[in-house]
Amino acid sequence: MDILLTAAGVIGLIFLLLGLGTWVFAGLAAVALISLVWLAGFDLDRAGTILSRILYRAGNAWELSAIPLFILMGELIFRSNISERLFRGLEPWAQKIPGGILHTNVFGCAIFAAVSGSSAATTATIGKITTHELSRRGYDRHLSIGSLAGAGSLGLLIPPSIVMIVYGVQAEVSISQLFMAGVIPGLLIALLYSGYIAALALHRPEKAPRGMTTGLSLLASLIYLAPVVLLILVVMGSIYSGIATPSEAAAVGVAATLALLAAQKELSLSMFREALAATLLNATMVCSILVTAALLSTAMGYLHLPRELAGFIAGLELSPALLLLALALFYIVLGLFLDGISITVMSLPITLPIVLQAGYDPIWFGVFLVIMVELGQITPPVGFNLFVLQGLTGEHIGRVAYSALPFFMLMCLAAALVCVYPGLALWLPQWLAG
Repeated sequence: MDILLTAAGVIGLIFLLLGLGTWVFAGLAAVALISLVWLAGFDLDRAGTILSRILYRAGNAWELSAIPLFILMGELIFRSNISERLFRGLEPWAQKIPGGILHTNVFGCAIFAAVSGSSAATTATIGKITTHELSRRGYDRHLSIGSLAGAGSLGLLIPPSIVMIVYGVQAEVSISQLFMAGVIPGLLIALLYSGYIAALALHRPEKAPRGMTTGLSLLASLIYLAPVVLLILVVMGSIYSGIATPSEAAAVGVAATLALLAAQKELSLSMFREALAATLLNATMVCSILVTAALLSTAMGYLHLPRELAGFIAGLELSPALLLLALALFYIVLGLFLDGISITVMSLPITLPIVLQAGYDPIWFGVFLVIMVELGQITPPVGFNLFVLQGLTGEHIGRVAYSALPFFMLMCLAAALVCVYPGLALWLPQWLAG
């Protein structure tokens, strides 16, 4: 019972500080310090010495360098016409399927996710083109917004993924294997979304009128898709050919993006300055949270909280299915209040030992966790994708959340399939490992 009271006290303190409006990184650092001094009984000097060493070590992790670089890559693409070219290239293919260009939301987000790594960036970049076009052509507004909200979250699952980098650093597992583990589940979710859109369009044709087309042939449309496909090949090819690590591949991707924009005569000093400024804000937020999360993990270790809590849950003798259900509900509740990075770094010191003790593969759990984080992107009141779409469409946040509900349920189905068939996540990395 003592361990439950300790865990409840730590979690309650975190939510108290966040509820008071404290910055997440400051709240994590404060909870770590209070836990060591108040709960572990350390004097202030000893606690400060421990935390300062951890802060220095975590801040110098080489893997963190990939985060600002992937964010910069997404910011540069967001300010270019690559998203518009992507839409034009996908349109002739989407028109062949029931649901028409509604599928460009799904296909576009799935493709852009492979160069972005950010859910919000994926939603904003694809949405700035498709929301206007779909509205102009008479497509159902709820279906348009909902499909974009759901598909935008693929930016977290399809590699390269910033959340996967954060998980890999904390769990000390191969980021390259994590990237590959997310491919098939990401494509599965995209397939479920497109299948739902097609089935609904067949049943309710008025929601997705075919309308006019660009007249582009399928072959000609590939020219429009070439820039983003080239970036995907450069980034992922550099990783799996052995030329670059995931961190180095981020730098390769930025260089390729700059070269591509320069070749298209889109690169300018003002554009580059804006992208750098946005990158600085976002990367500082993510990295500061990740570094201070290491402080919290250390404090939890000194309290023996993860080990004791894992032992307590193991003593309950929950079946694997019930354990995963409990974890899924836990993460969905966290997703109501926290962003994906915060969910990952705050929960992992507690949940990862439990999962490992239950015998689950840490690579598989990384995919499961990212899907849970994706669900949080489309649930109010703190669903980042919902806020992005509210800004793009002018709709009330409640209407945006309602539109996203069917795609929330489809993602829950995907999570269940990954639980029942773990090979969906594990087959590709194992096959590539030989």
